Amino acid sequence: MEKGNCKLNKEVVSILISGDQEISTQRKLGSKIGLLIRITAILFSIMGLWTNSFGLISAMRQSGLFVGFLLLLIFLLYPATKNSQKTKIPIIDWVFAILGASGGLYTYFFNDTFAKRALEPNSLDIFFGILTILLILEASRRAVGKWITIICSFFLIYALFGRYFPGVFAHRGFSFERLIIRMYLVDEGVYGIICRIATTYIFLFILFAAFLKESGVSDFFNNLALSLAGGTVGGPAKVAVIASAITGTISGSGVANVATTGSFTIPLMKKTGYKPYFAGAVEAAASSGGLLMPPIMGAAAFVMSSYLGISYVTIIKVGVIPAVLYYVAIFSAVHLEALKLGLKGVSKNKLPNLKNVILKRGHLILPLFILLYFLVSGKSPLYAAFMALISTVLLSQVRSETRMGIKDILNALNYGGRNILGVGIACVVCGIIVGVIAMTGVGQMVGYNILLLSKDNLLLVLFFTMITSIFLSMGLPATACYIIVSSVCAPALMQIGVIPIVAHFFVFYFGCLSNLTPPVCLASFTGAAIAKADPSKVAWTGLRLAFASFIIPYVFVYSPQLLLQEMAYPKFFIVLGSTFLAVISFAIAERGFLFDFLKTWERILFFLASLLLIIPGNISSSIGLILLITIIYIHKKGIKIIKKIF
Repeated sequence: MEKGNCKLNKEVVSILISGDQEISTQRKLGSKIGLLIRITAILFSIMGLWTNSFGLISAMRQSGLFVGFLLLLIFLLYPATKNSQKTKIPIIDWVFAILGASGGLYTYFFNDTFAKRALEPNSLDIFFGILTILLILEASRRAVGKWITIICSFFLIYALFGRYFPGVFAHRGFSFERLIIRMYLVDEGVYGIICRIATTYIFLFILFAAFLKESGVSDFFNNLALSLAGGTVGGPAKVAVIASAITGTISGSGVANVATTGSFTIPLMKKTGYKPYFAGAVEAAASSGGLLMPPIMGAAAFVMSSYLGISYVTIIKVGVIPAVLYYVAIFSAVHLEALKLGLKGVSKNKLPNLKNVILKRGHLILPLFILLYFLVSGKSPLYAAFMALISTVLLSQVRSETRMGIKDILNALNYGGRNILGVGIACVVCGIIVGVIAMTGVGQMVGYNILLLSKDNLLLVLFFTMITSIFLSMGLPATACYIIVSSVCAPALMQIGVIPIVAHFFVFYFGCLSNLTPPVCLASFTGAAIAKADPSKVAWTGLRLAFASFIIPYVFVYSPQLLLQEMAYPKFFIVLGSTFLAVISFAIAERGFLFDFLKTWERILFFLASLLLIIPGNISSSIGLILLITIIYIHKKGIKIIKKIF
C-alpha cells in the first residue's frame, strides 16, 4: 500500500484478518513481550468462557475482572498517539496497565465490603473510582477514538455542573462523591447493564466469531460469494455485497467487515474495471450493512433485547427484513453501475466451483445453524453461543484442511481476547452516558426539544431524530452508537406514539449508517486505504450508493408490518412489495441508468414513484406502481426508437 493510505488504514482498523496478517493500531512487539501479551489475551478469553459457563460468579465481580483485563491489555497494546513507538511499551503504559488491572481487581475483591458499609464510600473507594474512570476514558480514546471519550467526558461534566447549563437542560448537579458512587461503586455507570452485556453475550459471540474465522470460514464465505455472483455483470462488486452480508452475520464491526472481505473483493473489483474509489465505496457500503444483519447485528442485538425486555430471538426475527432491504438497495445500485460502465464478470474458468466449495468447506457454516437452532428452541443466547463455539471445533475436524488443533484453538482464544478490546471498552465507557442519563433525565429533555422543534409533526420528528442519530454515532462502533442513540434519541419517537421496538430500530439503523456519513466515516476510510483511493471520494460515493436505503426506516415507522408489528398479512405483503420496488426505483433515479442513461425528467419520475410507493395507503402505492411501470415502458420504448433511427 502507499504510505498515506497505510497511515489512514492504521488509524481506523483494529481487527485481525486472515491468518497472522494484522491490520491494526496495536503495537508490534518482540517475542518475549508479545508472548506475555498473547498468554494474557488467552487467559482473558478463558476467563470469559469459564465465568459464562461453569464458573458463575456475581455480576459485579465478573465485571471487575472484565474491566481489569480490558485496561491491562489496552494499555499494553495500544500506543498513546499515532506517533508513539509501536515496537516498545514505555514505562508509563506499564504503570497505566497495572493501575487499570488494579481498578478492576479492587471491584472483584472489595465490592461486597462496600455493600456491607451500606454504600458509604471510604477514601480508598473514591481513589480507585477516580483512577479507574480516568483510565477507562484514556483507554477508550486509544482503542476506539477520541469522539467517544469527548462525549463521555462531556456527560460527566454535565452531571457535575448541570446548574450552569441553559434552559431545560439545567439540573441541580450532583456531588463528586455521589457521581463516583453511581459510576464505579454500584452496578450502574461503568459496571451497569451495558458492561454486563459485554462480559456475557458480546464476549461469547466475539469468541465464537474468532473460532469460526480460525476454522477458515472467511475463505468459505468469499469463495461462496464468488462462485454465486462472480460471473454475473459487474460480478466482483456483487461478490463484495454478498460476502459482506454473510460476514455481517458474525462480525461486530463495519470496519472489521471491510478489512476482512475488502482485502479480497476490492483488488478483484479494480482488476475487473471498477475505479478504485468506487471499489472502496462498494465495500464500505456493503460492510456497513453487516451491522444490521442478524443474528449478531454488530453486538447491539443483545443490548436492544435487554433495553426493551424482548427476547433475543424476537430481535433477530425483526431485524431480518430491514437488513435484506438494505442489501437490495446496495445490490441494485451496484448492478446499475455495472450496466452503466459495461462491466462484465469474472470468466468462469477463474471462478471456484460452487459444488466443490460447499463440499470442501460447507460444514464450516453449520455452527451458525446450530446457534440459531438453540436460540429458536428457547435456550439462552449464552448457552447457544457456547454450544456453537464447541461445535465449531468439533465440526472443523471433518476435513484435514479445516481441522483445528491446539495451536489453532490458542490462536482463536488470542484473537478473541484481542478483538473484544475495542467493543468491550466502548461498552464500559458508554456506561457513563447511560448512568448520567439515568441520573439527570437528559434523554427525555432531548426528546422533548425534538418534539418542540418539529411541532409534533411525525415526519419532522423522524428527520430530526435521523440527523441526531447520525451525528451522535459518528466514529463509534455499532454497540456504542446504539447505546447512545437509543438513550438520547429513541425517547422522542416513543413520546409521539412510535412503537418502542420500531423507535429503537429507527435510531439504530441510522446509527449504523454513520459508518458511511462524512466527515467521520470509518468504513469508508478503511475501504479507501485498501483501494488506495481518495478517502473523501470513497466516502461520498459510498453514501450515494446507500442513499436508497435511507428511505427504509421511514417506511417501517409508517408501516410497522415491516418489523413484524401490528401484523395483517395482506397488508404485510403489500407493504413489503411496495418497499422493495421503492428501493429499486430510488436506486435507478440515483444512478441515472436503467436500460440506458436516463434523462433528467425520467430520473425525477423514478424518484417520485419511489416516494409514492412508500407513502402508506393503497391508493398512493397503486399510483406509484402505475407510474413506475409507465416510466419503465416509456424509457425502454424510447431506446428502441432511437436505435431504429440511428
